[in-house]
Amino acid sequence: METTTPSPDYSLTMDQCWTLLDAEVVGRVALIVDSHPEIFPVNFVLERRAIVFRTSGGTKLWGAITGKPVAFEIDGYDAHEETAWSVMARGEAELIENQADKDAADALLLEPWQPGAKPYYVRVAPKALTGRRFKVNRPDVWTTRLSDQRRATFE
Repeated sequence: METTTPSPDYSLTMDQCWTLLDAEVVGRVALIVDSHPEIFPVNFVLERRAIVFRTSGGTKLWGAITGKPVAFEIDGYDAHEETAWSVMARGEAELIENQADKDAADALLLEPWQPGAKPYYVRVAPKALTGRRFKVNRPDVWTTRLSDQRRATFE
């Protein structure tokens, strides 16, 4: 007789996903560029349950306005709780052209981290939002890299 233990459900609720998104300032946007995926780090804000970032004219702008699906992801590690988490949003990106919408994003302190003009505002309104949180394996203190965040539980 085969007995298998069902895998635990690590899923986050939609509200938990929004809470984690709201607590972060940097994420990664994945776009289809020239028929292949590319991933870009961006700083962002949440404005009316949408992800907003600024960019200059270029690959991110072009990839965002071509009407192809995009993905946005954040992740993190909580050393105190020894848990890792990840949130993924999928949808389409759109260029924000209305000045009032740009002003709303600016009021949330959306300012570029990288020097140079970033005059274009892009909104990703998720059609799907998923996330998961899980307990991480305790590291072996003798073989774990010094840069591994899990070592914080030993120090």
